[in-house]
Amino acid sequence: MSRLRSKTPEAELGAMVMPAQIDPTLSPLEATFKTRDVEGIVDLYFYRKIAFRLAQLFAKLKMTPLMVTLLGGVVGVAAGHLYFYRDLRLNIIGMVLHICANLLDNADGQLARLLNQKNRRGRIIDSLVDHVIFLNIYVNLALRCWTGGASPAVILLAIAAGISHALQGAAADYFRNAYLYFVKGRSRAEWDSSRALQNDYRELSWRTDALDKFLLATYLNFTRQQELLSPRLRQLRDLTERTFATGVPDSLRQLYRDSARPMLRSWGLLMTNTRMFFLFLFLVIDRPTWYFWLEISAFNLLLIYLIAWQERMSRTLLEHSLVQRELA
Repeated sequence: MSRLRSKTPEAELGAMVMPAQIDPTLSPLEATFKTRDVEGIVDLYFYRKIAFRLAQLFAKLKMTPLMVTLLGGVVGVAAGHLYFYRDLRLNIIGMVLHICANLLDNADGQLARLLNQKNRRGRIIDSLVDHVIFLNIYVNLALRCWTGGASPAVILLAIAAGISHALQGAAADYFRNAYLYFVKGRSRAEWDSSRALQNDYRELSWRTDALDKFLLATYLNFTRQQELLSPRLRQLRDLTERTFATGVPDSLRQLYRDSARPMLRSWGLLMTNTRMFFLFLFLVIDRPTWYFWLEISAFNLLLIYLIAWQERMSRTLLEHSLVQRELA
């Protein structure tokens, strides 16, 4: 790495990516994305570009993706604590730290792709850290409201908002990975089935693989909850894997892309960037409970609408796949 001094950051990073990882049609930066289709505008033009350079720096420092994940968790927890105080200056410092934590959350995934170190354990820990960060935020916001004179019922409101948040995030993650699976190919998706995870879980021993077994247990439970959100999508995946062993056929790929792509922007509204925008807004005007109400009202209504849309689409594509199987 020390010999790459004269190159631009993009070229230098590209040189560090293993050849098997790079699609020759993609820039070195874009090679560290999941895919442009599922990236939000803020991600593409802010987070991913800065995280790209952070990933380059971390690679030079020989940091692992796990180390970056944990560093992001520490920064995110510190940000959440600063939301407890009814002091806008401290809140703004918390917002800056929150943005830094999100940059690190992007950087760990890009670093994993850069170093070809993607693995299930890293994904699970990354997801757990994300949950810890937002759990900490909800706790601090609830305590801020309660100590500020709000009714103890605000604790119940925060719990309801937190559960809503978890469901919304799980659904958005599940359906974006489904898009990657059907449109970009199985190798590009991080879309595990509960059946496969259950088999892997049984093979692990609590005596010799305690950490991995615990992590897989949490991930298995999470995946089961995701699958319950859209039974027909799960059926479509199972049928596709049984019928098309070599991969998703082009006709189904194109149908899925045309049907699901209009939903991607709406699913993006249930991801981190939207939450951060409204969280920051309500902190600036000192109305943190409004954030809780937004989670359990508008965001849940959007979730219900999108799940219904996804289920209708999956039913149509399931019928198409059955026809394809009959013709095969």
